[in-house]
Amino acid sequence: MLVVIDGLTPSVFERAVENGDAPALAFLARQGTYARAISTFPSLTPVCASSIATGAHPDGHYIPHLVWYDRDARRIVEYGSSFAAVVAAGTRRALVDTIFDMSARHLSPDAVTVFEALDDAGRVTAAVNYTCYRGRTEHRPTLPGLTRTVLGPRRFFFYNLFESDATGAPLAVRRRAAGTIDDYAAAVGRWLVTRDGFDFFLFYLSDYDYASHSLGPEGAAAKLADADRAVASLLDAAGGPDSFLERYAVLVCSDHGQTTVERAVPLEAAYSDLRLFRRSGLDRPDVAVCASNRAGQIYRLPLCAEGVRELAQRLDHRPEVDAALFLEDGEAVARKDGEELRFRPGGDGWELSGDPAVLAHPDALARVWGALQNPNAGDVLVSAAAGFEFTDLGGRSHAGGGSHGSLLAGDSEVPMLAVGLNSAPTGITGVMPAVLSHFGVEPPAYCGALARVG
Repeated sequence: MLVVIDGLTPSVFERAVENGDAPALAFLARQGTYARAISTFPSLTPVCASSIATGAHPDGHYIPHLVWYDRDARRIVEYGSSFAAVVAAGTRRALVDTIFDMSARHLSPDAVTVFEALDDAGRVTAAVNYTCYRGRTEHRPTLPGLTRTVLGPRRFFFYNLFESDATGAPLAVRRRAAGTIDDYAAAVGRWLVTRDGFDFFLFYLSDYDYASHSLGPEGAAAKLADADRAVASLLDAAGGPDSFLERYAVLVCSDHGQTTVERAVPLEAAYSDLRLFRRSGLDRPDVAVCASNRAGQIYRLPLCAEGVRELAQRLDHRPEVDAALFLEDGEAVARKDGEELRFRPGGDGWELSGDPAVLAHPDALARVWGALQNPNAGDVLVSAAAGFEFTDLGGRSHAGGGSHGSLLAGDSEVPMLAVGLNSAPTGITGVMPAVLSHFGVEPPAYCGALARVG
């Protein structure tokens, strides 16, 4: 069983376990191996969920951000930065992108999800509410009027839109602030555990992240008790904690961290004298600026007179920018306040020139390289400075609360607890190969290459 608690920071997890505020998680922690692990970049949920499911950074799975510019279709893809951003991008199109196309069309056809690999090995896979869900079983929607099918795990539950089995779980989206989405996930989980209805189950709890965006990572600490109760209900459904561990090995992690943000700034401000892409497509744009939370992307469009380096240099000395990142002459370039670090893979490590302090963040070289090599990524990627957030397409932000997306440690470190496995993965890209290895299934070849470069 893989338990993913969206947005949970290591410090909140560790304190709750030590103080007894999360008794179910504390029980699992006493039985297993715990360490802090590293997310991917940008450390945003669609990117991270895809990295967990495929064992790859964005260069392997192709999901670049919460919001990005589709060069082929010449339009903005928006996965749900905020309701206002969804409206700005086009509500129907954004819903289709998020529910259907992220897994069916945007995810690289060359990536292998944990569900596909285990399905091919004859294992019964299951997932609840997980957005990167591609598997081998076709599912029809449960809502009248929807006819498009999806390929997902054998047992697949997605916010009442897709339900492979009748579980009696309540409506997921009736009161998000009250935790109804995780209540739905817990009900599905109990139904599955009671029937021992899977070999692998991805149990995704998203309400903690929702609360942390509003209250900040420390202010939302009490919300972890709700996630803990959801986990405890699965232990009870198995006949108690000991019976649960006799039946299942367990990985518990989050997809990314969160940090407190005080100020929100539109990344578009650095390019206000250029023609910006608009949804209408009636202008002759120079750049498309795609930003939300604590990461951004600048897409240089064909009519732009400025080169990629010039677009990156516009971000020098801006207080909201920690680093601007781009490719040049086969190398990755990171700029910070006019200083540069250039790097590329070489041998068993990295070839570097310039100031390493420009990217003094956890596993920054591998994460930046993977983000820049994604064919769907912008020409310039932007990591926000501490305390800052970039407003989204609708002008919304989480200022006064928590956010994530940058390379900084607070956004990038996650708790990683393994019970019944040899060790805890050191990063979220190690989760999928660890699960496959547990079942005796060979991970995809790119997982080995990733380990050598990282």
